[in-house]
Amino acid sequence: MRTDFSPGALPTREHLPAGDAGTPVLDVVIPVYNEEKDLRPCVVGLYEHLRRTFPYAFRITIADNASTDSTPRVAARLAAEIAEVGSFRLGQKGRGLALRTVWSASDAPILAYMDVDLSTDLNALLPLVAPLISGHSDLAIGSRLARTSRVVRGPKREFISRAYNLVLRGSLQARFSDAQCGFKAIRRDVAQALLPLVEDTGWFFDTEMLVLAERAGLRIHEVPVDWVDDPDSTVHIVRTATEDLKGVWRIGRALAGGSLPLDRLARPFGDDPRDREIADVPRGLARQLVGFCAVGALSTLFYLVLYSLSRQVSGSQTANALALLVSAIANTAANRRLTFGVRGRGGAVRHQAQGLVVFAIGLCLTSGSLAALNAATDSPPHSTELAVLIAANLAATMLRFLLFRAWVFVDRHGDSRRNAPPVAAHGPSSPGSSTTGTAHDEQQQPYERHHRHRPDEQPPRPQPPAPYDTTRSRADADHLPWSDATVPPQHTDPRNSR
Repeated sequence: MRTDFSPGALPTREHLPAGDAGTPVLDVVIPVYNEEKDLRPCVVGLYEHLRRTFPYAFRITIADNASTDSTPRVAARLAAEIAEVGSFRLGQKGRGLALRTVWSASDAPILAYMDVDLSTDLNALLPLVAPLISGHSDLAIGSRLARTSRVVRGPKREFISRAYNLVLRGSLQARFSDAQCGFKAIRRDVAQALLPLVEDTGWFFDTEMLVLAERAGLRIHEVPVDWVDDPDSTVHIVRTATEDLKGVWRIGRALAGGSLPLDRLARPFGDDPRDREIADVPRGLARQLVGFCAVGALSTLFYLVLYSLSRQVSGSQTANALALLVSAIANTAANRRLTFGVRGRGGAVRHQAQGLVVFAIGLCLTSGSLAALNAATDSPPHSTELAVLIAANLAATMLRFLLFRAWVFVDRHGDSRRNAPPVAAHGPSSPGSSTTGTAHDEQQQPYERHHRHRPDEQPPRPQPPAPYDTTRSRADADHLPWSDATVPPQHTDPRNSR
């Protein structure tokens, strides 16, 4: 997984203005591979639907990934006939590669894609992108598995789709209902920060993007869709399923190892109520308490088992110290990852060292309790020892949580992030502000407005981007504004893409 990408601060979500007539707000990408028969009806039907129903300027981009039939010629004719249609040709196959390439080069603030077979009813397109235009959500997906969706397809595809989503829920804790529906949209500022982290260039591209977005705390909006199966689909089900399972394993391993810098994307879009400082309401206390109690229950059980085993070969004090030491190390590691959400290896040694100090306090409590019990009776029964240790551990657990929260896993950068000037995070510097900032500040797009400005100055006027070339071809690829978010068309994908 890519871990060297630093997207910087992302802008606040805001309702997008209608803009000038020549500036598209929505760019709908249609990835195609050998679709000479279906391409024209799809594009014409989509264009007519958008022209009638969509209140903003739009563009339709045909992303041809290495078709070997007359698809490129059909796409070129459509681009020449309809001003709102553009064509783009890649030399390699891969739906994910096509989407990443075109989305990265697009200047539209809302990016969407749909399959060429028009399986999804187009009436869901406006509800799909509306939450992104309004600033409510970061990504939007069509769902064939929602309760109000109306779907017509065979039992084989129905079983495979539901089984795949159950795998995602069980292995990656995904909460979205349909990862594979070819009907999705994303805000461009989110795509610029998220796409560099997505490695897959084929059919798993959608799933990987959604899992990373959800783990980063981004908001995903689901729209129930009406969907009719395409009986002529060229998707290789077995090969695609195998590649998808490999992708699930890769993502799961990266998430478990904490190698993905998802904390750089977490909740960057405006006023999140979870980030507010409210009197007498500690931030994240309820969630941390639940996680700490779950880890504590398992740690206590682990400790009692170790103590019982060690007690058979050693004295009570030695067995207690050994069991408490091993369980304390495991408890600190589990609370670090699960309760307080610390990922990666940074600070792990310091956290364990501080955890050992907390362990010493717990050792004093439990050892003192055993000493008092042994002073009261010469040969206490084993059940009495366990009861005394449980009571002592409860007191030690309460103290451990307080020390973990206030000393070991304290957010040392939270105050500086919350008190940082909003200019650096939301847009270029105002005329009276400091000129220092990040590279992201210099790349703010026209739809990214200032979050705050002084009362005596006018907010900056959005500048329209350069006109979009609707006849882009493979020969123009060297002139496109490729960035880290774009994978140049050099990778191959063994699967058919459409």
